Amino acid sequence: MGLGLAALGRPAYINLGHADDLDRDYAVDAMRRRTARVLDFAWAAGVRYVDAARSYGLAEEFLASWLRGRGVDQQPVVGSKWGYEYTGGWRLDADEHEVKEHSLDMFTRQLAESRALLDGHLALYQVHSATLDSGVLDDDSLLDALAGLRATGTAVGLTVSGASQADTLERALAIERDGVRLFMTVQATWNVLEPSPGNMLAAAHDAGLGVIVKEGVANGRLTPRTTDARVREVLKPIAANAGVTIDAVALAAVLAQPWADVALSGAAAVGHLNANIAALTVDLAPDDRAALSALAEEPAVYWARRSDLAWS
Repeated sequence: MGLGLAALGRPAYINLGHADDLDRDYAVDAMRRRTARVLDFAWAAGVRYVDAARSYGLAEEFLASWLRGRGVDQQPVVGSKWGYEYTGGWRLDADEHEVKEHSLDMFTRQLAESRALLDGHLALYQVHSATLDSGVLDDDSLLDALAGLRATGTAVGLTVSGASQADTLERALAIERDGVRLFMTVQATWNVLEPSPGNMLAAAHDAGLGVIVKEGVANGRLTPRTTDARVREVLKPIAANAGVTIDAVALAAVLAQPWADVALSGAAAVGHLNANIAALTVDLAPDDRAALSALAEEPAVYWARRSDLAWS
């Protein structure tokens, strides 16, 4: 299990019930303390990978502050991302919360910003939500710069989003520099509602990439906060038999994939992180897996519903 900081580094996010997770206290110091508490709990529970991004508000700053208090033998693996800029102004009602730009100038600037905060802790730097139409996979100057970063010892990865995740990943797997595949990791959305990139993630894993799974609980749609009766009908009996909550079942389905190296929790509260981590104790029976697989939505439907989620 890993911990993603998207819901901890800024006041607004698209997780169901996000405002309640933050106790509607959006003061910077309060959110810094909350992030530290969640990170402390995660470390104690055995979480060793932490995921941030330039667009996650002050997530990198909060993480850096926490890291400064750790001993040298108590450091998690840190990944971050470039390609989106946070524009929310610490407001819930911002017209836009982040802006995407996959340019060489953006990469150069954001890498410097991430390094200034995370210093020697940055082990993995990822293209944030690469898509075929963003041009990032066709910009030779930018790809050369990414290869240059990899040559310094920082792993280079990409995250993918949207209904065409598999197509983007297939294109990325073909990119090489000096006879070596450029990207070392991929971070993708996979859950029981959106399993469509599974075959390509398996191919990436077989090719030697590390696979990180995000949105395993579908931004809250696979948690006790769900309003989807179909989800409740399938997940609640499995959860009851395992003695866990339904989010743990959803994450157990991620962990059951042989190609999944890390499943991220996006919890913004200790209690929810504890519930997520219980996924590690769940052993899904064949009948359970079959029932969960029946929940799959068409990718276009899934991503349209995700787009309709409100920032709160």
